[in-house]
Amino acid sequence: MASWYGENLRVSIFGQSHSAAIGVTMDGLPAGERIDRERLKRFLDRRAPGRSAWSTPRREADEPEFLAGLRDDVTCGAPLAAILRNANARPQDYEALRATPRPGHADYTAQMKYGGAQDAAGGGHFSGRLTAPLCLAGGICLQLLAREGITVISRIAELAGIEDAGELTAPTADKEFPVVDDARGEEMKAAIAAARAAGDSVGGIVECAALGVPAGLGDPIFGGLENRIAAIVFGIPAVKGIEFGAGFAAARLRGSENNDAFAAENGRVVTRTNRCGGILGGISTGMPVTFRVAFKPTPSIAAEQDSVNLGTMEAVKLSVGGRHDPCIVPRAVPCVEAAAAIAIYDALLSRRRETR
Repeated sequence: MASWYGENLRVSIFGQSHSAAIGVTMDGLPAGERIDRERLKRFLDRRAPGRSAWSTPRREADEPEFLAGLRDDVTCGAPLAAILRNANARPQDYEALRATPRPGHADYTAQMKYGGAQDAAGGGHFSGRLTAPLCLAGGICLQLLAREGITVISRIAELAGIEDAGELTAPTADKEFPVVDDARGEEMKAAIAAARAAGDSVGGIVECAALGVPAGLGDPIFGGLENRIAAIVFGIPAVKGIEFGAGFAAARLRGSENNDAFAAENGRVVTRTNRCGGILGGISTGMPVTFRVAFKPTPSIAAEQDSVNLGTMEAVKLSVGGRHDPCIVPRAVPCVEAAAAIAIYDALLSRRRETR
C-alpha cells in the first residue's frame, strides 16, 4: 500500500482501525528540534473520537508513545517512530461486512485488490482512524513551522449545506465547534443531530489557510505546492475535492477580474487580492496559502441500503451497525491542518536544500 508521503520529510503511516496500534514514522526531521508533548496532545485531542455529541462513541486516549527519534523530547536526527494504541477496538462489529460491502466505502474495492487478505474490521487500513497518526506527524510539523513564523488555521466553511459566516482570519482551534460564526455552528450541530436521528449522515467543506508562508516554495509542473498539498489531503478518507484560492469560481471570471494585482508594501511584493490562493505556477507568492476541501457524508449509516452478497452474488439489504460519526467534518478540521503542515514543511526543507 502507498502509505508514505514526502520528498525530504518522509512520512509513513501504518496500522489498521482495530489493530493493536496505529503509528507513524518520520524520516528527515532536523536534529535538535524540541517537541512540546502537551501541545501535541491538545492537537490530537481535537481529532480524537468520543469527545463530542456529534462524533463516534468509540473513545481512544490517543496518547502518543515515542519509540525512537527523540531524546529528552528533542529530535536526535534518527527517524522518529511513534504509536497510538487502539484500546477500544471491536472488530466483531464488522464480521458480516466481509461478504457484504458497504455502499460508499472501500470494502468492495479492497476485496477486489487484496482478494480477501485485507483487514476488514472498521475499514482496516482504509479507515479514518488512520488520520490519528497523520495528525501526530502534522502536529509536530505545526510546531516546527511556528518557529519559522508560519501558522496554519482552518474552519468548517460549510456543513449539510449550511455556510459559516465571516472570513477565516484567526484560529478556531480553541472553540468547541470550529466555525467563525457560532450561530451558524449551532445550525450545523442541529443538522448533524437530525441526520443521526434518521440513521443517516452529512458532509461538508473545510477551509484552511497557511499564514506567513514565504515566497518561493514549490516547483513548476508536477512538483507544485498545490500538487504537494493535494496529494496528502487526498490521503484523508472521505475527501472528494480540493480547490485553491477562488477555485472553480475563477472559471466564471474574466482575467481582469481574476488576476491579483501586484503592489509594494513595506519593502515586499504583495497582491491586492488573493484569488490565486497564494500560489502561482506551483510556487508560493508570499500571500496566505488558502484552499478548501470537500468531504462526503460518512458512508457507514444505519439507514437501509442496497448491496450484494459477494459469496452468492445475490442482492441484499444492509443496515450498518457499530460506532460511526454522523458527520466526520468537525474531526476532519485538524486533519486538514496536519496535511497542510506536512506538505508545507516538506516544501520548506526542499527550498533550504536548493539554496545551500
